Amino acid sequence: MENIHEEEQLNKAYDSKLMKRLLSYAKPYWKLLTISIILLIFVTLTDLARPYIIKIAIDNHISAINEPMYVYDLNESPVDGIEFDGKEYVRKSRLEDIDNSFNNIQLSTLIKYKNKYYLVNGNITDDFNDISITNNDINTNIIINNNTYSATRLTDEEYSQFREEDVSNLNKLALIYLSIIFIGFVFNYTQTYILNYAGKKIIYNIREEVFTHIQKMSLTFFDNNPVGRLVTRVANDTEKLNEMYTEVLISFFKDVFMLIGIIIIMLQMNLKLALMSFTVIPFIVIASIIFRIQIRKVYRLIRVKLAKINSTLNENITGMQTVHIFAKENKKFREFDNINKSYFNTTKKEVKIFALFRPSIEIIRSLGIALIIYYGGGRTISGAIEFGVLYAFINYLQRFFQPIMELTQKFNILQSAMASSERIFQILDKTEDIKNIKNAKNLKKFNGKIEFKNVWFAYDNKNWVLKNVSFTINPGESIAFVGATGAGKSSIINLINRFYDIQKGKILIDGIDIKTIDKYSLRKRIGIVLQDVFLFTGDIKENIRLNKENISLNDIKYAAKHVNADNFIEKLPKKYDEPVMERGSTLSSGQRQLLAFARALVYDPDILVLDEATSNIDTETEVLIQDALLKLIKGRTSIAVAHRLSTIQHSDKIIVLHKGEVKEIGTHQELLDKEGIYYDLYRLQYKENFDIENSKL
Repeated sequence: MENIHEEEQLNKAYDSKLMKRLLSYAKPYWKLLTISIILLIFVTLTDLARPYIIKIAIDNHISAINEPMYVYDLNESPVDGIEFDGKEYVRKSRLEDIDNSFNNIQLSTLIKYKNKYYLVNGNITDDFNDISITNNDINTNIIINNNTYSATRLTDEEYSQFREEDVSNLNKLALIYLSIIFIGFVFNYTQTYILNYAGKKIIYNIREEVFTHIQKMSLTFFDNNPVGRLVTRVANDTEKLNEMYTEVLISFFKDVFMLIGIIIIMLQMNLKLALMSFTVIPFIVIASIIFRIQIRKVYRLIRVKLAKINSTLNENITGMQTVHIFAKENKKFREFDNINKSYFNTTKKEVKIFALFRPSIEIIRSLGIALIIYYGGGRTISGAIEFGVLYAFINYLQRFFQPIMELTQKFNILQSAMASSERIFQILDKTEDIKNIKNAKNLKKFNGKIEFKNVWFAYDNKNWVLKNVSFTINPGESIAFVGATGAGKSSIINLINRFYDIQKGKILIDGIDIKTIDKYSLRKRIGIVLQDVFLFTGDIKENIRLNKENISLNDIKYAAKHVNADNFIEKLPKKYDEPVMERGSTLSSGQRQLLAFARALVYDPDILVLDEATSNIDTETEVLIQDALLKLIKGRTSIAVAHRLSTIQHSDKIIVLHKGEVKEIGTHQELLDKEGIYYDLYRLQYKENFDIENSKL
C-alpha cells in the first residue's frame, strides 16, 4: 500500500506549461515588474560604472605623472594646458583625437627620482632601470639608460601646479563615484521594494486561491490527503514560488545585463585581454552543468522528506494525548528520529555539493585572475596596457563570475519552484467532488421534511455503506438512528449535509433533491453538534459566533443561557472574552459540548443534527444537555445518532440500521414490543434494569 505521507516525484527540471501558468499570476503586476526591470538596468549600470571610474582615475590622473606633455608657447595650445615658466604644457593623451601634426613640437616628461621631481625635456618612454643626475643645480642633466636629457628640478609647489588639474579631477571623480553609489542604492532599494511587493502580492493571491480551493473540496479529499501535506502546499510550496518570482524572474535580467555589460566593456578596453579572460568560461559552464544535475537529484529527495516530516509532525502532535495514554513516546520518537535523520542525511548531500561547487568556481576564477595578472601585468610593465585597464579587468572578472554563480543558484530555485508549482497545481486542478449545479436553488428556509429514496452509498465506490435506504422524516419530528458501529448512522448525517454524494437514489428536503440546492445554503440551514467538538483558537464568544458579524453579543449570551452554557462561562475570569486554546484543550468535554449547542442555536437552524453529541458527557452535564435539547429541538426537525439508548427513548421515531440497511422503524416502545434488533440492543445495554422490569411484569 502506498504510504500516505510519501510525496510524488517531479519529472521535469523545467516545464514550459507550468512556467506559463506561473507567469499568468504575475500578469496583473506587469507594470510593477516592468518598472523593476528598468530599475535593474540602472542598478547594473551603476555597478558597471564604478570600476571604470577607478580605471579613469588611475590612468588619466593618478598614473599620469609619467605621461609625455606637448610644450607650446603661451596661448598657442589647441586646448587649455598647464602654464609653467612661460610655456604651456598639454598631456599627449588630450590631443590624440585632434587632427593636427605634432611631429615638430617639443615633448617634456615629469619623473620622480629619490623623492624629487624633475621636468625632463624629452619623451621618456623607457623604464627607469638606470638613472643618474650629473648635478643638483637648477639646470640639471639626467642620464636615463645612457641617454642624456636636460631637466629642471621642481619644487613641491611647482610640482603641485602640474598636478593641480589631476587633484581637481580626482575630487570630481570621487564625488561622481559617491553619487553613483548613492544613486545605485536608491535604485536598488526601490527596485527591491517594488519587486518584493509584487512577489508578495502574487504569493498572497496564490495562497488565497489554494486555501479557497481546499475549502471547496469534499471530505473525500481530506480522507486521502494528510493535513501535513496540505500545510506544506499552502505554506512551504507557495514560499518557494515567492523565491522564484523575486530571485529568478526579475533578478535573472540583472545577471544577464551584468554579463553583457562586462563583456562589452572588457572587449572595448582591450580585445586580447578580454578574449584571454573568457577562456575560463567553458570550465565554468561544465562545472555548472555538473552541479545542476547533482543538486536537482538531491533537491527532489529533500522536498519528499520535508513533506514527510510535516505530515508526521502533524499526525503525532494531533494525537499526542493517545501517545501519552499508551506511553508510546519512545516509539514515536524513534519513528520521527528515523525520518529526521533521513532528511538530515539528504541535506548533508546538498551541503557537500555546494561545498564542492563554490570552491571549484573560486579556483576557476582565481586561475582567470592569475592569467590576467601574468599576461596583463607584463604588458602593463612594458607600457602596452595601462595599469588602470589591468585593475579594471581584474575587478570586472571578479564581477563576471558572480552572475554565473547566481544563475546556477537560480536554476536550483527554479527547480524548486517547478516542484512546488506542480504540487500546488495538482491541488488546484482537482475538481470539486461536490459541485453546485447551474442555477442551484438558494433556499432561505426549510420546513424540515427529509426523504431518503432507495439510497446507495460507498466512500470508495466499491464497498456499500448504505444499501437501498429509504425513510421519511416529517417537519418538526424528532428522529433517532441507532445501530452497531459501522451500520451507517454517521454516513446518513454526512449525506444530509451533502459532505458526500450518493451513487444511487435520491435525498430530498421539502421535496427538493439536495443536489439541486446550493450546498452552502443547505449547510447554513442544518445545525450539527458532533461528538468531538472542534473549537478554534480565539475566545468564547468568537467560537460561538464563528465570525458571523451580524450575531450580537446579546444573541450569544441568550443562546448560551438557553443551553445552560452560561453556568460555566460566567465563572470564567474573562467570561465571554476568555481565551480558548487550540481545539479547546483548556475546557472539559462537557463544556465544549455546551458551547457546540450554543453555536448551533445562535445560527437558528431549521434542521438539527446530533451525532453522538452526549456520548462523552458526565451525568451532571448530561442533565443540563437534556434540558438544552428539549429547547433546541422545539419547532425544528431534529436527528440524533446515539449509542446510549436512554438519550433517545422519547424520540418521535427511531430508525434501526444494520449493515447499511434500515431494519426497523418505530417508537421506543413499539420497537421493544417487536423484540427485534432494537430489543436486543436495549437488553444488552440495560440488562440489569431490563431484568428488573420483566420480573415486575
